[in-house]
Amino acid sequence: MSRDNDTAIRHDWTASEVQALFDAPFNDLIFRAQAVHRAHFDPNEIQVSTLLSIKTGACPEDCKYCPQSVRYNTGLEREPLMDVDAVLSAAREARDAGATRFCMGAAWRSPKDRDMPKVEAMIRGVREMGLETCMTLGMLSDDQTRRLSEAGLDYYNHNLDTSEAFYDQVITTRTYQDRLDTLERVRQAGMKVCCGGIIGMGESDGDRVELLRTLANLPAHPQSVPINQLIQVPGTPLDGVEAPDPLDFVRCIAVARILMPASYVRLSAGRTDMSDETQALCFLAGANSIFAGDRLLTTENPGEDHDSRLMNRLGLRPEPGAAEPRAEAATG
Repeated sequence: MSRDNDTAIRHDWTASEVQALFDAPFNDLIFRAQAVHRAHFDPNEIQVSTLLSIKTGACPEDCKYCPQSVRYNTGLEREPLMDVDAVLSAAREARDAGATRFCMGAAWRSPKDRDMPKVEAMIRGVREMGLETCMTLGMLSDDQTRRLSEAGLDYYNHNLDTSEAFYDQVITTRTYQDRLDTLERVRQAGMKVCCGGIIGMGESDGDRVELLRTLANLPAHPQSVPINQLIQVPGTPLDGVEAPDPLDFVRCIAVARILMPASYVRLSAGRTDMSDETQALCFLAGANSIFAGDRLLTTENPGEDHDSRLMNRLGLRPEPGAAEPRAEAATG
């Protein structure tokens, strides 16, 4: 394919095309990704999100990377669904610290209908503060998806995690198709999709190719694409897996940027294990979103002071906090 078409939105990538990107000389790949990035975004702006665990632990799923699974002894203290006022207080603090999107995660296989009124109140309250809203609650029914949409939810996060071929080596309690079905419900309801994966779970280079190709070939590109590096948590089955080479991780960011030119590519979990130089290369490769704060759901994250210093060193600035209109509901 001609590089003249790099800014085009495609949904027909072949495995050989994606593999060729990964195989390109590093300098050529980064240059190409940066050119694509500049065609769609201000290269010196970073979208800042904050993530809060609104219900922690006791998840029945067996995701081998997750300290919140009830199947693994990680010493994590279980916490029930938070009160609405406590969530809104955290959102207010995040907004005042410079976040433009507030993400809320619950350790559920899927929400229970009795919890939906609280969840809906959280969405409405956070939006009233002028923040974009995002939630990750597990699989959704049609009715739950409708209710989230009517409450005004901007983004729904539901990661594919890895390739379909490697998926059952990581998770057996829900299928790859289950995840795709939830993403389709979210798209049909007009909410934006936040969907990415995890690098460093023992997957092959080919699995990374297929993960990114699957994301890029969805009916619509996820508007937000989190690329996570596995955080190894003692007690989980993936503790001790060999960490990815930092330059291989940067390649994943660059390929994601080229495949999904207009999506936000988030440098997500795992930043505490990355040097400032690795993060700088990720921003050069097209990452333009981070989670701010010293915690993600249950794991450590670089604090706001460290992020502020790094962004100042790189001449980066937070993206202004204007909430975008939601996507139109799909028809047909």
